Amino acid sequence: MKKILLIEDNNEVRENTAEILTLANYEVTVARNGKEGAESAQALLPDLIVCDIMMPELDGYGVLHILSKKPETARIPFIFLTARAEKADMRKGMGMGADDYLTKPFDDTDLLNAIEVRLRKSAMQQQHYATTPEGLNKFIQDARHVLQLKDLCKDNKVKSYKKKVEIFSEGDAPTHVFFVKAGSVKTYKSHADGKELITNLYKANDFFGYEPLLENNVFSEAAIALEDSELVMIPRNDFIALLYKQPDVSAGFISLLCKKVADKEAQLLHLAYNSVRQRTAGALLKMWPLKKGSEPLSILRDDLAKIVGTATESVIRVLSDFRDEGLIEMEGTKIKLMESSKLEQVVKWNIAKK
Repeated sequence: MKKILLIEDNNEVRENTAEILTLANYEVTVARNGKEGAESAQALLPDLIVCDIMMPELDGYGVLHILSKKPETARIPFIFLTARAEKADMRKGMGMGADDYLTKPFDDTDLLNAIEVRLRKSAMQQQHYATTPEGLNKFIQDARHVLQLKDLCKDNKVKSYKKKVEIFSEGDAPTHVFFVKAGSVKTYKSHADGKELITNLYKANDFFGYEPLLENNVFSEAAIALEDSELVMIPRNDFIALLYKQPDVSAGFISLLCKKVADKEAQLLHLAYNSVRQRTAGALLKMWPLKKGSEPLSILRDDLAKIVGTATESVIRVLSDFRDEGLIEMEGTKIKLMESSKLEQVVKWNIAKK
């Protein structure tokens, strides 16, 4: 049961409001003035505070100021009640960090709706959403309630792509953000001489294709399915709403995206500073989880070179070295990692201990 602290100096308003909140299944504590309310908030640490503004001893602005300075109470959702509806008063309250502002006399339903929305926002701030299809669905459900957009991501579709089918090409205008539900995807850039550079590999639970939306630009790379894949398609407008409409929702969504952003930054540093030997070891380690079951990794040397960002001949030489060092076994296009931990050391130090 959620705990609500009600700070109100008017006896009738306090009693009626407390009764409404109790009937709505909230545990209600009341305070008769601002000083008593500030003390109760620090002692009880309620889930939400409903506070009148015009009170003796300490007004609502003073209560909010005191509580916002203390780490243990600063993040408690705070709703002002007031008989004054001047815009200057509202701006002052919201500027100090109040979450909402209800004018007396208020409708019971408006009060309960405001409380429910603020509690959901608070829950989203504390919730850790797993980067999985289930975690994404839970996040979207919570975001619908907080943003009060019942149709948010209603048009999300799961689309199937066969192996080697193109998802988007360079120069296309982005209409969706993609989430890999199953399978794997590669993105790549084409050069005038016909060569390709694989820019990234995405597996289950990865987001991709959102950078052009952030930059208001077209796709600078193409994407194809490496195997039969299922992708969740998040429409452009819904992506923008999740990212910009409400800070509490944005924080949760960014946390889902930031893992891949960090991976992208690491990849760019990897390409910029690591040797071909290090990059080849890193590419093998990155591709290994994409293989099927206990089968060896099957990849063309040209494709591996595109991931590494070098000539095919250079990759072939490095693979031969790895085989001679006992780090891998090769048969045709198939590669089996024998010493993953030593390949990790190659990525770090450009050496392999024999």
